[in-house]
Amino acid sequence: MNKTQLVDCIQAKLGEGATKKCAEAALSAVLGSISEAVKGGDKVQLIGFGTFEMKTRPERTGRNPQTNDVITIPASSTLSFKPSSTFKTVIKPAKKKCAKKSCKKK
Repeated sequence: MNKTQLVDCIQAKLGEGATKKCAEAALSAVLGSISEAVKGGDKVQLIGFGTFEMKTRPERTGRNPQTNDVITIPASSTLSFKPSSTFKTVIKPAKKKCAKKSCKKK
């Protein structure tokens, strides 16, 4: 799903009175707010969806695979998203347990 399709989906969920422009403005506001908060160092936790936060990786040593020389990999920051357990169950439902005797461990 791309942004245009997501805007169409939001417009449909908002109802008949919502315009495409209104749905796009709502999506842009949400994404912009999340981006600004995470960029500012805050953790954004959306209950039932997940958590966005910036994580820092410390400077470390590594090896150049071509020359086998030791190199220093600089510190960096990266965006992290951890889905909530509710979101995980929506995406991948829990497996049903088999009630048959042949499935049970002895």
